[in-house]
Amino acid sequence: MRHNSAGRRLGRTTSHRIAMFRNMVTSFLEHGKITTTDAKAKELRSIAERMITLGKKGDLHATRLAAAYIRDKKVVTKLFTEIAPMYAERQGGYTRIIKLGIRPGDNAPVSIIELVEAELKPKKAAKPAAPKAAKAAKAAPVVEAAPAVEEAPAEEKTEE
Repeated sequence: MRHNSAGRRLGRTTSHRIAMFRNMVTSFLEHGKITTTDAKAKELRSIAERMITLGKKGDLHATRLAAAYIRDKKVVTKLFTEIAPMYAERQGGYTRIIKLGIRPGDNAPVSIIELVEAELKPKKAAKPAAPKAAKAAKAAPVVEAAPAVEEAPAEEKTEE
């Protein structure tokens, strides 16, 4: 019987599981989102949120604790300078898990785990800017094409 056993084993040895989650949290903080199975995403969420909380503390001890878990020094720097300041006012809940469905090869449930605010801000800024630029670009060629068509018949009449 399994009483008071927290966490998922995921069919791996302890050392393999720890190494896998160290790699996953490094990739997650580097890219902002990753695609993985539901069970791994749920376990990764607690580790990633713990790392972001360390980033919010910002002191030397927190930096060393994060560097002991995250494999890339550039990602540790990114965590403390870019990611953690985004969540200065937020008390937890830095990640979201979006279920994608099942993977065709092995029928495993797959999810995307991503940072909450990092994905919302760029999309809102990018969408309104793109349609305005497209409308301006479409309007400009139409105005230029009309005078060119009017000049061509005038030249033909003078030649006859």
